[in-house]
Amino acid sequence: MTLVLRPYRPDDAGAWRSLNEDWLVAGGYALEPKDQLVLGDPQGAILDKGGFIFIAERDGAPVGCCSLMAMADGAYEVGKMAVLAEARGLNLGWRLLEACEAAARAAGAPRLYLETNRAQTHAIALYRRFGFVDLPPRPTPYARCDVWMEKRL
Repeated sequence: MTLVLRPYRPDDAGAWRSLNEDWLVAGGYALEPKDQLVLGDPQGAILDKGGFIFIAERDGAPVGCCSLMAMADGAYEVGKMAVLAEARGLNLGWRLLEACEAAARAAGAPRLYLETNRAQTHAIALYRRFGFVDLPPRPTPYARCDVWMEKRL
């Protein structure tokens, strides 16, 4: 088995969308307008605005992803992290967060930020182990968001 983390390529558009739609639908969440934007146009909505997308592959097939979206204060928002159920337990979530942190540090970002839902207990535990701390509520475009976190770099 070969595991690879690499930057997004234009031919990843289908995998990017399906990986994220899978976890959203499985979690019982609606696809909200911001979801539609970043899933339908990752180049324009994330990459062209100074962000990054990472794809995790197992034996050449996409099994996970994560994005970094540039924020107005120079920070990056970690978003759209997904790992297929059959690829869990391979430490891909941690590795995706490491890739995000490395890119943010290289860009001189002061922090990583994220928004999630309290039902995502495994993800929240991973974020806390990785050094994220809880923040008070913030304005958000997501109806499902009820947890805000950051990691100072």
